[in-house]
Amino acid sequence: MEPTAREFVLTLSCRDAKGIVYAVSGLLYQAGCNILDSQQYGDVQGADSTGLFFMRVHFSAPGHLADEASLDKLFAHVRGEFGMTARFHALAVKPRLLLLVSKHGHCLNDLLFRWKSGSLPVEIPAVVSNHPDFAALCDSYGLPFHHLPLATGSSAAVKREQESRIEALIEQHRIDLVVLARYMQILSADFCRFLDGRAINIHHSFLPSFKGARPYDQAHARGVKLIGATAHYVTADLDEGPIIEQDVQRVDHSLGAADFTAVGRDVECVVLARAVKWHTEHRVLLDGHKTVVFK
Repeated sequence: MEPTAREFVLTLSCRDAKGIVYAVSGLLYQAGCNILDSQQYGDVQGADSTGLFFMRVHFSAPGHLADEASLDKLFAHVRGEFGMTARFHALAVKPRLLLLVSKHGHCLNDLLFRWKSGSLPVEIPAVVSNHPDFAALCDSYGLPFHHLPLATGSSAAVKREQESRIEALIEQHRIDLVVLARYMQILSADFCRFLDGRAINIHHSFLPSFKGARPYDQAHARGVKLIGATAHYVTADLDEGPIIEQDVQRVDHSLGAADFTAVGRDVECVVLARAVKWHTEHRVLLDGHKTVVFK
C-alpha cells in the first residue's frame, strides 16, 4: 500500500540518556501525530560500544504539520535538549537512485526489475557505466544510459574528470542514493567524500575474504563451503565501509568455478537489493564504523 502524504519517518541519534523515548513520543502525541511503528537501540554495552542511542519512528501527522519543515521546527527544542542528529523523511516522496555498473549486469538487472515491478519504490533517473554493454537493457526500461568511458590505466586526473561528470549527474537529477551495482572502479577519496553516507557497494564475498580478481576461482581453489556477499557504504578505505547486509549460500565439492560464480551472483543480487531497500526506507543509521539496521 502506498504511503499517504501525511506519513513520515523520523530517524535520530544522540548520546544515550534517560527520557529520550518519552520526550520524542510525548512531543508527537501532543502535536496530534499517530505513531505507527517505533524502534530504538542503545549501543552502550561492550568495549567497542559508541554510547549512542538510535531511534526510528514511523508516524502520521495532522494536516497542519504534514511537511518536513513544520515537523523540523516542532522538533527544535527536543533536538537541542539531547544534542540529536535528527531528520524527518516524507514517505510519499520516493528516493532518487543513480545506478553505476561496469560489465557484470546481474545486480543492475535485478534492481531494475524490482523497481519496474513496484517492489522497490524509488525513482531511477539514469544509469551510468564505464562500458556500453547495458545500453540496450536500460533502453528497454525507458531509462537514460550514460556511457562515461574510462580506459584501463587512466591517470588519477582522468579518473577524477570522469567522476566529476558523475557528480554533475547526481546534482542535476537530485540523487539521494548512488548504487554501485558491480561498478568495477576504485573511487577517489574526493568522490568518496562527495558521496559520504549516500553510496552503497556490493562486494562479491562475505567480508573479509578473497580480494582482487576472480574471487570465485580463488574460492573454488580453496574448497570453500560458503559463498557470500556483503553490501556496505562506500568509503575511501576500499571494501572497509560500514556493513549494511550480508548473506551466504552453501556450496560443495561437486560444483565448479562457474557454478560458484552463478551462486555468488544470486547472493549478490539479494544482498544488494535488501541494503538498497532498507536504506531507502530510512532503516539504516550509521554507528561509527558500524550500522544499526531497524527491520
